[in-house]
Amino acid sequence: MKDEATLKQHTTSEGYASLVTVQNMQPDSDKEIEVEILDNAIYGEIAWVKYSSNYDGKSGDFKLVKENGQWKVTNKEPREKGTF
Repeated sequence: MKDEATLKQHTTSEGYASLVTVQNMQPDSDKEIEVEILDNAIYGEIAWVKYSSNYDGKSGDFKLVKENGQWKVTNKEPREKGTF
């Protein structure tokens, strides 16, 4: 299910635009996607979360920033690598 209102609530404006683009490239599916958090690291106002999902069997990472006291997913800078 594509819930853009919830996505917008938990992302920065840059992160939202990027994730909506990726989301719109994915076919609609009734398959329930399971996500497992593998690790996380916090460095002041930046955090990294490593995850795996049953969607494609691969792990990945998200960069988060603290915005108005709330952690939000954002874009990685070009060539920026996460902690993991």
